[in-house]
Amino acid sequence: MQEEETQSAVFEYHPDEFGDILVNWEVDEYMQHERSRMWYIFAGLIGIGLIVYAVLTSNFLFAIIVLMTAVIMMISMFMKPEKIPVIVTTTGIIVGDTYYDYQSIRDFSIVYDPPDVKLLYLDFFAMAHPLLSISLEDVDPNIVRENLLPFCLENFKRNQEDLTDVMRRLYKL
Repeated sequence: MQEEETQSAVFEYHPDEFGDILVNWEVDEYMQHERSRMWYIFAGLIGIGLIVYAVLTSNFLFAIIVLMTAVIMMISMFMKPEKIPVIVTTTGIIVGDTYYDYQSIRDFSIVYDPPDVKLLYLDFFAMAHPLLSISLEDVDPNIVRENLLPFCLENFKRNQEDLTDVMRRLYKL
């Protein structure tokens, strides 16, 4: 049943085009954190301080960027994140409505330190494509690993969370 629901959420999944489904799960569009009142007070003070600094240095573009960031954070606070399907197939990986074929993936790694860190990292050959981190949610990382090994190399050197993900988790961004 879950497989059928995930298939319907993806842009018209065709087994002959994308291969057979090996593993699938859903992830939140973005991480929604529980933030205290103190966090909001501290973030507000930092934001106001940055805007004052930007105005004093006549850096109005920076002030606009700070304001845009604040608006985005406020919007994400009130909206519930959508569920995005992740499907590992025999020809590639589908994340939401984006398909990554195995020829474009250099390697993968799984960083698993429950309950906080459960991530699948995909590194690509294209320099313009950044490292992609996908939450594993409640799926067994060994099943994901077993299904990716025939198609991709595993990177054993990446055994810790990426600095960006650490900052996002620690500072609840």
